[in-house]
Amino acid sequence: MESQFEPPQDAPPDRPHEPILTLPAALTAYIALIAVIHLRVLLPPEWDNWTIDVFGFIPKRYDSTLLNITFPGGEGAKVWSFVTYSLLHANLTHIVFNVLWLLPFGSALARRFGALRFYLFMAVTAAAGALAHLLTHEHAIAPMIGASASVSGTMAAAIRFAFVKGSFLSFSRGDAEAAAKVPALSLSRALRDGRVLAFLAIWFGVNIIFGIGSIAIGADGASVAWQAHIGGFLAGLVLFSLFDPVPRERPHAADALSPDGPDRV
Repeated sequence: MESQFEPPQDAPPDRPHEPILTLPAALTAYIALIAVIHLRVLLPPEWDNWTIDVFGFIPKRYDSTLLNITFPGGEGAKVWSFVTYSLLHANLTHIVFNVLWLLPFGSALARRFGALRFYLFMAVTAAAGALAHLLTHEHAIAPMIGASASVSGTMAAAIRFAFVKGSFLSFSRGDAEAAAKVPALSLSRALRDGRVLAFLAIWFGVNIIFGIGSIAIGADGASVAWQAHIGGFLAGLVLFSLFDPVPRERPHAADALSPDGPDRV
């Protein structure tokens, strides 16, 4: 009696995991936009200065005591400059500094939010940073530029889920997509988590040192608008839940954090 031998079927291939450091398309496009806009430095100096005056954030533009003084951009600039300033940078050092912080935190947030929510979040935190700068520099005439307020917002939003087991700051993380989609901590729970509090203390401490010491970034000696950083950070921390599309699996799913043991960071 002949027996038929059937060769074993190949097991289905595992779905490839996306590396943690692979940039999502939304963040890549955001960084590319900043790089393209920075090509303005190739323009004649008077055109470059005009661009900064029109699209940079100038607190003096909102000074109601001014008489017969106009700024480039007119009334429209009072609206769009709350966001457009964040796409302008002083030099390559300024861009690199912001991009380096965006790589881990912005990548996780872009994967979690998706492109539309991510861009809207960046705009809202930029506006919050501009408002904080306006409240603390009411009569300043120097334009503020740079994405630091939005970058600070991404850092604040990301820590709402970054330390959860399986997320991107946990040694027990999975692939990039899974790490970005873990259930987030509620704001009250986050503010009781030791790792989050340590991050907050370090972040605020560094920014206060920058502010008190008037530390400059880049060769042109431009000072750091640290109040704008704080404005963007607080907006990102508090408003995260309004943008977050990842549902809670159960009422306290994100709060029921099991200890990571040796995987704690």
